[in-house]
Formats: sequence, C-alpha cells, structure tokens
Amino acid sequence: MTIDEVNRKYQIPKKILKEYESWGLCGAVRKVMGNWQYDDQDLERLSLIMTLHDIGFRSEEVETYMHLVIEGDGTQDERMRILDQKREKALDEIHFREKQLDRMDYLRYEIRKCQNKQKKPGRQ
Repeated sequence: MTIDEVNRKYQIPKKILKEYESWGLCGAVRKVMGNWQYDDQDLERLSLIMTLHDIGFRSEEVETYMHLVIEGDGTQDERMRILDQKREKALDEIHFREKQLDRMDYLRYEIRKCQNKQKKPGRQ
C-alpha cells in the first residue's frame, strides 16, 4: 500500500506516516516508483504508533518506544518502565482533576444552599 492508500483506508494522518518513515523503522517498507509501500507488519506498527499517540506519547517518545519494539523481547523491561511512568503521570492528572471537581462541587453546593434559603417563604 502507498502512503495515500494507508492514509485513506486507515485514517492515519500523513504526518504520522511520514514520521514513521523518517525514523527508519520501516524494515519492510520499500520504495517502488517513488512511493513507499507498506506491508502488514508496517500496518501493525502504525497501529501501535497511533495507540501511543492517543495515550499521550510525544513524537520523540513514540520513536524511542518503537525502536525498542523493533529490538525485540529483550527490551520488554524498558518498555514496561516507560508505560509505568506514563500510567503514573496519567493517574496523577486524574487525581488532580478529581480534586478540582471536588472544589467546584463544594462551590456549587454553597451557591445552591444560598439559593434555597432565599426561596423559602417568610425569609428575606
């Protein structure tokens, strides 16, 4: 498949496809008549790249991770360490957002409490 075919069929942005090509990770990708040709293994790797982007990896981090994937099973510990760090950071962000929501809910509660006092008959 060419870059245009992959882009259309799988909705993978061309920016990511060009990034993938520039990293030199395309072992089986070959140039035919000026166009990159992707095989099934490349499409699997691109799927992983999309997942990494979706979970918040920056391009440099994706490249590092993908180089480890290409190196094989001997890099599983390092890949797990990277994923554990990302997971910890995501949990920290979730907890921070939960605290923000708690504070917002408290402010909303206080406003509603005042509104209810004003609405009760005989109160001014």
